[in-house]
Amino acid sequence: MKLLEEKDKKRYKEFLESHDRCNFQQSLEWGNVKTSWKKEVILSEDTNGNIRGSLCVWIRKIPIFGNLMYSARGPVCDIYDEEVIQDLVEGANILAKKYNAFVLRIEPDVLKSDEKFRTIITKKGFKIKDDSKDFKDEIQPRFVFRLDIKGKTEDEVFSAFHQKTRYNVRLATKKGVVIKEGTREDLKDFHRIMVETGERDNFIIRSLEYFEKMYDEMAPTHMKLLMAYHEDKPIAGIIPIMYGNKVWYLYGASSNSHRNLMPNYLLQWTMIQEAVKMGADMYDFRGVSGVVDESHPQYGLYRFKKGFNAEFTEFIGEIYIPYKSLTYKLYKLAEKTFRSLRTLKKKLTTKK
Repeated sequence: MKLLEEKDKKRYKEFLESHDRCNFQQSLEWGNVKTSWKKEVILSEDTNGNIRGSLCVWIRKIPIFGNLMYSARGPVCDIYDEEVIQDLVEGANILAKKYNAFVLRIEPDVLKSDEKFRTIITKKGFKIKDDSKDFKDEIQPRFVFRLDIKGKTEDEVFSAFHQKTRYNVRLATKKGVVIKEGTREDLKDFHRIMVETGERDNFIIRSLEYFEKMYDEMAPTHMKLLMAYHEDKPIAGIIPIMYGNKVWYLYGASSNSHRNLMPNYLLQWTMIQEAVKMGADMYDFRGVSGVVDESHPQYGLYRFKKGFNAEFTEFIGEIYIPYKSLTYKLYKLAEKTFRSLRTLKKKLTTKK
């Protein structure tokens, strides 16, 4: 076990991009976007010094409570190799002492149904929280839609879409919607539309500066901005992330006007086509609610993503090691209270 040094960065990036369990949130580039966190990477190496596993950990000072350690979609390794997992846990313990952390929280890219992984991490000292159903309950979405495109042609992928989805893609084209790849300057239009989307759907949005930072760190190799236009007017956009063998639909925005032109369907199909051409294995539509009910306010998002013939996927949730159990319990109580107050504030603001 060792912690990443400057001389290791190139081979860490190569390891990450070539691994089947690659995730952009474990990358150094994405870590640079998250400027409010300090980053450390734990490496597990074989006897020849080759990287065989890694865990990118973010550290943040939480007022009153102390330092929290968090890892999004780690670890990147053979998750059934107990020797590697033990290596990474020992590295996390060293970091916990270094930063006097009260907890390590990980939201791994592992299915809820994976009993073998559950058994291994429980033996290694982790606890499991796998009961969340909504977006607000975790940092990363527990429920996503994923589209398997490995070895498939564009025609094979398109023909498997729901009939209504295929119709809406064709409708957008017929009605004159045009998709163009945007530049950093076009982020201003995207953000303006994102503000409109946030007000309509009642969610908090990132600043323009955040998206510009993301563009500076990730584009053009790992990020694209696709914008939909109608009669030369920007009406919608998406930001996909490409890393290793996967593509993620990370952000989307659509104006209140021209929604009847179905630009979001054409945007998704355009990026899926790009992913197929890149030879990606999977297109991840990211989060939906775990409450699959037509009366749920997020059901429309579920139906939209399902229409692309993607698979509804449930992750294990959060695994964590509480280094200071009482402190962590108090932190979780405060976190829950804060989220409840934020939700109440949103509702009150909406009613005004």
